[in-house]
Order: sequence, then structure tokens, then C-alpha cells
Amino acid sequence: MEGIKDTKETNYTKEKWYNYLYYTDNVSVNIERVESVSNITGREALAYTLRTLDLLKNSLPDNKSEYHYVEETLKWSEVSKGGTVKDREEWIKKGYLLDIHNIASADIYANDNKDLVEQEEINIIRTLIRTHGMIGQCLRGEVPVCDNREILQLVPVLGIEKLRSILNTLNYCIVAAVDTKLWERIGERIIERIDQILKGDFSELEANERVTALLPNLRTVDDELVSFFEKELFPKYELWYFEAALSDFTGEQILTMMKTITKKCEKREVSYITFKPLADSLYYDYENKKHINVYKKRIIEKYLRDASTENVELIVSFVGKAAYVDISFSKVCEKLIDFCVEAERSGLLTFEKSITVLYDMFGFRRDEFDRMNNEDKYLQTMNDTKNTIVNYAVGDCIVDVGSGGGVLLDLLEETYPHKKIIGTDISENVIEVLQKKKESEGHHWFVQKHNFVDGVFKNGTDNVDTIIFSSILHEIFSYTETEDGRFNISSVEKALQNAYDSLRPGGRIVIRDGIKTTNEAEDIKVTFVNESGLDFFENYVRDFKGLKDIEDKRIHVDKEKLVVCGCSNYIREFLYTYTWGQESYAHEVQEQFGYFTLEEFCSFFEKMGANIIVAKEFLEPGYEEHLSELVKLEPPSFPNSNCIVVVEKG
Repeated sequence: MEGIKDTKETNYTKEKWYNYLYYTDNVSVNIERVESVSNITGREALAYTLRTLDLLKNSLPDNKSEYHYVEETLKWSEVSKGGTVKDREEWIKKGYLLDIHNIASADIYANDNKDLVEQEEINIIRTLIRTHGMIGQCLRGEVPVCDNREILQLVPVLGIEKLRSILNTLNYCIVAAVDTKLWERIGERIIERIDQILKGDFSELEANERVTALLPNLRTVDDELVSFFEKELFPKYELWYFEAALSDFTGEQILTMMKTITKKCEKREVSYITFKPLADSLYYDYENKKHINVYKKRIIEKYLRDASTENVELIVSFVGKAAYVDISFSKVCEKLIDFCVEAERSGLLTFEKSITVLYDMFGFRRDEFDRMNNEDKYLQTMNDTKNTIVNYAVGDCIVDVGSGGGVLLDLLEETYPHKKIIGTDISENVIEVLQKKKESEGHHWFVQKHNFVDGVFKNGTDNVDTIIFSSILHEIFSYTETEDGRFNISSVEKALQNAYDSLRPGGRIVIRDGIKTTNEAEDIKVTFVNESGLDFFENYVRDFKGLKDIEDKRIHVDKEKLVVCGCSNYIREFLYTYTWGQESYAHEVQEQFGYFTLEEFCSFFEKMGANIIVAKEFLEPGYEEHLSELVKLEPPSFPNSNCIVVVEKG
């Protein structure tokens, strides 16, 4: 707080607008604009206002009156987000809609300056505050273009050229203070829209364009959604904080939600629907970074599928002409959400199992592959393990199996810009993330849900040329439930056979994955650098259920010396898990990374009739360097961790 007063804006500290923003306990921030929820201070509106004023000083309009109008507008445009408790009580009594901050701030400015400033100037600045940021909201689809009609009232007073200069400078400061790169992206469109408005042209975006602007990451914008927005929403309401609250939901879910909201609004005089309460409640911090609260989201998704779901309610409250949207959870659901967040942070397997059981009990999980906790970090972990194996691809159609966060898809697209690239995954969650990535980043690859254990893959009716399994076969081996349970090699064999049958003649399967040690009789001795390593190992012995084909794991523990010893494959699997650390433990301990030796890979494909192009094993770069800080091994060399196998269909 003191840091703000130490800036070069200390000359503002006696001004009323500054004190409204400085002396406040009210927290009003667009959740989209912060990286961490816990870092929100309540002074974000003041910091933003000071940035706009800095930008204004650097732009320095030649006309002093223009500078004055812009400066006063910037100073007062955020004041309704501040104020003491007493200030806010007074504003509410006067009927100010504090969360529709452009209108409320304009009213506060006019009231506080009525005895200090000429009425003409009050009218000019009040109008600029009321319409400030509105053009950007038009581009986002939140408000109609005609909401800017009020600006034309200033033409007879200021003249078109002076007003244009004021609006250009004002909008530059407003947008660039959020992010200078944002201005670089949309600045030209804002200037074009200002010119359009000053010509009296208030032509609107088409309904489908406006829906797309509201939800740029939406996978598909279907006709029913567009029709509903066109008939029921766009003619009646401004939509505030819409993308911040709803960008992670599907079009179908959004349509269901909006039908409920409009029904609750239909008998009231409502002009504004604000989703800020919902947006504020949907996010939490994990590792000091903002994340969507997936536990809340799954419960909301269940409610939207079945409105009779207990313990959840879509709340619409009303203040004046504003409707406020939020989700209410029962105490049971709130406790469940709190438990899951803390369990996620602990990284313990027993808690992850509890989360799965509890969410299955209520029917909150999407499907059997819904990992629930920390999906973003899991996908990033998957991405980080992918190496450059794209040079082994052949043909015009390449399939990336288990695409995760899409790193390999991007690399394939960059390397082969004219080929058809298809990503697959068995998880609806991952497909959703990839679709959003494709839309937001403009990729031309495709994604679809498919499980190679269940059947062959077709590109339309045709076979494909290359199928890549990058760090995914060990997951198929570890998670697929067979008649004999998980960790059954038949799951891998089925996936590879179906992949082989999906290929055209001359097509390739490319594998990069874990490798099993050939010398099963060899033991490895591990000495831990600290006691936490031994604790980690003892938890691993309890929780790891893989290596079912190895009867004698020969596990020996010397607690005093912090030493453990076991067969090479068991110790190798432990080291794979240990290197990822405690926070990834709950996932990694469920996986067996090595399932075939290199010889077994080759033998399997030779029986299939495939030609072996590449078969090599190696130690993952950086693996030894990282683990050497945690353990000492005897023998001192680390076992090979990975392999690359490339086979061609004859």
C-alpha cells in the first residue's frame, strides 16, 4: 500500500478520486487480469488508474483542454470500485449501480464536482466516463454498438475532430494500461469503431460474430446458441464479465445457464447482467498461480445436465436494473470442494482416491478418464516429456496418440504444414483443452476422441500414414482395466495391433516411451541424501501396484543408513516416480513406465510382420543430473530410461 504513495503520483494524494481508490476495503478486480488470486490487494483499481495517467503523460495531446478532459475522465472512471464502507453505503442509497462502474463512477464524479466545475465541463466528462471502455466492450460482444450513441451529444460542444482526438487518446490509455500488446492487437479496430460512431453509423455485429466475440475459445458456435442470444439477450441486456465467468464452459452448458437466467429476469426491468460474482468464485490458486476450480466446475456441470441436482443452485439477485449471477453450493458441497483443494495440494495418493470416490458418489466426474485434480499441471508434465521424433513420420496423414496439451501437434504442424495432423485422446477433458487451444491459437490440426485399445483409427474411410505414441503406451498399460486388472501387457498389444491395422502399406508406428531393464537379476542399491527420500520410498512400496510379472522384487531397507536395495526394474520404476517429486506422486505412482524390453518390442513387431527401422534405448537427458542431487547408486551408472522404436508396415 505504501509503495503506491511512493510513486511519482504523490501529487494526486490530496485529490478525492485518489482517496476513494486508496482508502478502501472493497476488492473489485477483473479476475481475467490477475495471475494469482492470493496476490489481489484491493488496490488494483488505483494501480490501473495510475498506469492510465502515466500513458497519458507520455502521449501528451497538443491541446491542453483535450489533455484535461482525458485526464479527468481517467482519474474518475474507476472510483465506484473504491470508497470506504460509509462512502459505499451513501452511494448505494443514492441508487448508484456500483458494479456497473462506468455509470456509477460518472454519477459520483458529477455529484462530487457539481459545486466546483462548470456544468458544461461536468456534462462532457460525465459522458466520457459513462462511455469509457464501451468501445472495447463492443469488440468483446458485451454491449451493442448503439450504447455509444451518447458520445454524439458531445459533437456540438467539442466538434468532431477534437472529440475524435480525445476518444483516440482516452481509449489508448484505457486499453494499453491493461496490456500494451492488447492495444497492438485491437488498437486499429478501436480507432475504426470511433470513426464509425462519429459518422453516426451504429451498425451491429452479426449475432454469430458477437457470440464468437463473447466466447472466442468456444469449440463450436451452433445455430441454437446464436438464435437464443439474438432473440433473448442482445436486444435487452449488456453482459458484463461474461467471458471471465463462462469461457471454460461448453456452448450447450452456457445455453442452459442463460435460459435459466433470462427466465428469472423476464418479469423485472433489467438492463445489465453481470457475471462478476460467478467469475470471482470460480478461481483459486495452485502453486501461486490462478486456476479454474475444477471441483466447483464439475459440480456446476452436473447441475447444468440435471437441474434437479441437489446442493447446487443458480442464483440471480437484483439491484436496480442490474442482475447479478452466481452459483450457490450447499454446506456439504462447500466442504467437499475445500477438501479436494487441500487434498490436491498434498499430492497424496490416498486423497486422490478419496476425491474420485466422492465425486463418483455424487456423479460429478465426467468419465472414467477424468483425472479431476490439477489437470493443467498434468498436461504440462506430459508436454515436457515429448522429444523431437517428428522426423520419423512419413506420408500425408499423421496421428499423435494421447496428445495431452498439444506440444507435439504444434511441432508436427510446424514441421509438416501441408500434411493432415490429427490428435487423439481418450479423455473428454483433454479434447476440450485442445479444441480451445486450436481456436485461440489458430492451428489447423484436428482432434478427436479415440482409444486404440478399443479399435482401429480411420481418417474418414481411409487408413493413415504415421501413428506416434509419445510417452503414452505406458499409460495405456497402467490405466487400462482388463479381465486381469491393470498392468496387463495385452492392453499395449491391442493398441499396437489396432494402430498397425490403421496404417496404409509403408506406414509407420513411432514410439517414444519407457523401457524395461533386460538384466532382471541385477540389484540396485540406493542411498538417499536425506530422510524424506526414505519416506518417499516407503510410501511407494505401499502404493505401487505395477510389475505384477516380477515375483521377487528383493526389497531391503536400512533406515539408519538411509539405504534401500531391490531388483533393477523395481528400483528403476521408483526412480522414475521419485524424480517427479511429491506433488506429482499421486499420478506417477499409479504408472509403470517400463513394460517391454527393447528385445520384446522388436520381437512383438517382427511377429506382426513389421520392418524394424529404429530400435534404441537411452538415458533421458537431465534425468541423472536431477537424481544425483537426491540419491547415490550402486552400481553408480543409472539404468536406461527410454527407448525409440520405429516400425514400418510391409
